[in-house]
Amino acid sequence: MSLVKKYTLKVHDIKQETVDSITLCFKQPGLRKIKYRAGQYLTLSFRINERKYSRPYSFSSAPSVDSFIETTIKRVPEGIVSNYINDQVKVGDSIEVFEPMGDFVFDENVAIDTIYFWGVGSGITPLISIIKDVLNTKPLIKIHLVYGNKNFETTLFLSLIDELVNRYPNNFSYTYFHSQGEMNEKTIPVNEGRIHKTFILDLIKDTDVSKTMHYICGPADLKNTIKEILAVLGYPKTNVFTEDFELVKDPKDFEDIITQNVTISFEGVENQIKVIKGKSILDVALDAGIEVSYSCQTGSCNTCKGKLISGKMKMIGLTSERLDLDKDEYLMCCSYPSTDNVYIEIE
Repeated sequence: MSLVKKYTLKVHDIKQETVDSITLCFKQPGLRKIKYRAGQYLTLSFRINERKYSRPYSFSSAPSVDSFIETTIKRVPEGIVSNYINDQVKVGDSIEVFEPMGDFVFDENVAIDTIYFWGVGSGITPLISIIKDVLNTKPLIKIHLVYGNKNFETTLFLSLIDELVNRYPNNFSYTYFHSQGEMNEKTIPVNEGRIHKTFILDLIKDTDVSKTMHYICGPADLKNTIKEILAVLGYPKTNVFTEDFELVKDPKDFEDIITQNVTISFEGVENQIKVIKGKSILDVALDAGIEVSYSCQTGSCNTCKGKLISGKMKMIGLTSERLDLDKDEYLMCCSYPSTDNVYIEIE
């Protein structure tokens, strides 16, 4: 099993995007430059109250456009890491990060002429990264952004989006949705309410499905609604991309899961943990002070991969089948023991 590369990045600047969101701007390392693709994410690692936490944050920068590496972080209610970053991180701080990951990216070799981007709230972050990159590198592709927020005050990258419209008037356009009514002093066209089926269908019903791509990053109900409509219109799955920030767990999947004792061999040391029903092996290991590497926590990457030596486990919540895992390999963030003799090796 390959180990994840780690870097130390220095905070060059911090931009206040909204009341509850900031962008960290990092200098590239002097020797080992970090290579990434627009739409990927960077995992930041912190030690908070004597425990190590890792969280993935999407790039808001684009490698073909921006000289600094940028990630945008929005406060999450009771979010230990997001609140720590917003409150404690300062210019000049050095932060440990993992190598860029994620496959929510644009394939520059595809023959298309239009891309629709669908985002809500902080879901705009990977979208704006890809939008900037495509506008800069693919001048013939037309882009339309559909972006939902509460109001203008909570809208990330409002000035940047306006700047991109002025710079690329023939290639870039947008539609805003606001769920909370307000006086529109900015004279920017806004649709009231949330992004809905009628609007989606009216916007894309006449598109050429073979020449159009869709990128979706937002709540599960929005993603499912758009994907259902795209399927009805005949869009191939290869032209539809979604970014997932959380595991979707079906209670029925836990019917054969019970509280079990599990042994984890990590860095040559055996650790006995009690995995309570409903908690993943990763969560319990971290609570026990076992500092295994992890990143996405959604079953999308391989950072928390472990090898099952004995017993049986079940992975729950994966949005797609992981064909890159061997038969005895499991992702700890979405793994649950189903027998009482589980023994796992983690590098």
